[in-house]
Amino acid sequence: MAKEPARILVVGGGYVGMYTALRLQRKLRRGEATVIVIDPEPYMTYQPFLPEAAAGSISPRHVVVPLRRTLDKCQVVIGEVRSIDHAKRAAAINTLATHEEGTGAVQIRYDELILAPGSVSRTLPVPGLAEYGIGFKTVEEAIGLRNHVLEQMDIASSTRDPAVRDAALTFVFVGGGYAGVEALAELEDMARYAARYYHNLEPEDLRFVLVEATGRILPEVGEEMGRYALRELRGRNIDIRLDTRLDSCADRVAVLSDGSRFPTRTLVWTAGVKAHPVLAATDLPLNGRGRLKCTAALTVDGVEHAWGAGDAAAVPDLTSDDPGAVCAPNAQHAVRQTKVLADNVLASLRDKPLKEYRHKYVGSVASLGLHKGVAYLYGRKLKGYPAWFMHRAYHLSRIPTFNRKARVLAEWTLTGLFKREIVSLGSLENPRAEFELAADTGRHPEAS
Repeated sequence: MAKEPARILVVGGGYVGMYTALRLQRKLRRGEATVIVIDPEPYMTYQPFLPEAAAGSISPRHVVVPLRRTLDKCQVVIGEVRSIDHAKRAAAINTLATHEEGTGAVQIRYDELILAPGSVSRTLPVPGLAEYGIGFKTVEEAIGLRNHVLEQMDIASSTRDPAVRDAALTFVFVGGGYAGVEALAELEDMARYAARYYHNLEPEDLRFVLVEATGRILPEVGEEMGRYALRELRGRNIDIRLDTRLDSCADRVAVLSDGSRFPTRTLVWTAGVKAHPVLAATDLPLNGRGRLKCTAALTVDGVEHAWGAGDAAAVPDLTSDDPGAVCAPNAQHAVRQTKVLADNVLASLRDKPLKEYRHKYVGSVASLGLHKGVAYLYGRKLKGYPAWFMHRAYHLSRIPTFNRKARVLAEWTLTGLFKREIVSLGSLENPRAEFELAADTGRHPEAS
């Protein structure tokens, strides 16, 4: 009697989920297994390019990779996992159809579970943050922030109230890691460039503030390069507050722990991430930070037929001298874990020995705006244009599919030949507003 194909459920269509499924569909034998990928979005977002998308260097559609076209041999389900009962090998899924039908979650059965839901923004109970804060983890947030910044410049250009003008031209970013620094640097570069096209705005009128709770920024690129980045950004008249916290942003006023107060209409929150909340809705072991307890072979510790990688997984770091060290939740580990994860799932199906994930740190790169950056690679330190070029070359090599590589490279080439794009399309966020107004419903386009 022929053996039934195994059902492999991949929770998450991000970098880990998509690349693991892609490697599985290439290596699985005919009839060996069915791969089911579940994610709330029909695309994978290449997050390192979000700052460039926000600055207008890359079109938003080119920083996302369509799952259905890339994973053409997998079953792609657009939905959200509500809970997982691994003892019964079942996951409860909400899809757009279940919402329309009102039937509640559907059950999907599986034989092997790959958990890679990634992470979500880690917020704190700061007064006003939920009302006024802007995140920076999705392409929608990146483009929304770009539109918002340009709209604030329009407000400042047209108002006669000095208080409104100052608040509109003050941009506060919280978090000095990759996301915060790169988002701030790219948007500052773009906004000061755009100011030349306003008759009553000067680049010096814009105020950018970076708030970081520790004593340094960009710890990933090393202490020396971090200090260089600090000098570079401060040299661009960016106000960087180290060892400082955001205490409140109620009533559109950013209040810092050092006593400073900044009336602002823009507060971007990039102060860390936490494991996806779906992990708490499983019967799988978690560590103190809510991440999956995994082995070096990327299996869930003490559990058969369950696997984890990426931001959601606490994987032992075999290259560290600390026996209790785990791999940091960053893109560098996620990229390299996918190959080991897919190969180990295949080895498990074929009763072969598993391999352990082991990765030695090779370095980091960060962009500080157009033609500016810092890098620490293989013990070598780069800054300025060479580091910026290395940043682009590295991420171009990492973005999935030749299609996206070609499109991104073409856009970079056109950006180098022509002027930077400074159009705001904020109305895209309320596409029916104009029609509703025309239909005389009494509703008007929402103000930014």
